Amino acid sequence: MLLNVVEAGSGPRCAVLLHGMLGSAESWQRVVPQLLHAGYRVLAVDLPGHGLSPRDPTMTLEGAADAVVDTVRAFVDHPPAVAIGHSYGALLLAAAAERMRPRLAVYVDAPLAFPGGADRDATLARYKRDKRVRTPQRLRETRSHYSEADAVVEGRAAERFDPATSASISAGPGGSWAPSPGSIVLRAEPSEFVTDADARVLRDHGVDVRSIPGAAHTVWYSHFDAFVAALPEIFSPDVGGPS
Repeated sequence: MLLNVVEAGSGPRCAVLLHGMLGSAESWQRVVPQLLHAGYRVLAVDLPGHGLSPRDPTMTLEGAADAVVDTVRAFVDHPPAVAIGHSYGALLLAAAAERMRPRLAVYVDAPLAFPGGADRDATLARYKRDKRVRTPQRLRETRSHYSEADAVVEGRAAERFDPATSASISAGPGGSWAPSPGSIVLRAEPSEFVTDADARVLRDHGVDVRSIPGAAHTVWYSHFDAFVAALPEIFSPDVGGPS
């Protein structure tokens, strides 16, 4: 399966972006201009069952990771300089990283273990409910840190979200994938996905854990400037970043 990609820029370095559950490639609308300014070619991927990517009611998490790898390889014939995954997208990045081989992998508020084995019917009903209530108006009412543009983008992503694809993944096999030493985990603080105990274990394994106090789960929506400042090796042209 090849996925839909929103491509921007023509810089010599490639940055791959993987959004979270119920999001889309458009979820990175604030981030992409910063990457372009830093000289990247950006590939923002719609994950399976999201955005304009194909649907598959038999999809597994490993199959979704395979689709990410195949899609990136269709666009670039060398490892990307940077890959950033958020939440579910970070889980797929962790599962795909060994084959994608980004120079730098960044996991944003990411659960890196996936239990699997969920009840398919119950999960499908929950995803259908989440899709139905995730309207721009409702998002603005419940997430004060969203701008009007953020709410529109996330509402459109919910409209395009396929509950059956994600329910199949949730019902399928689980697994866990440890970030390699030198990777970055950027978390909200506090975080329900990367606890203080998780952060200590990650640091012990050579992972650089950075925290943004008070941030929402989608860190760059609530604390955009802090998100950019926390990743100078990516966003600061003067630093040079991974090549």
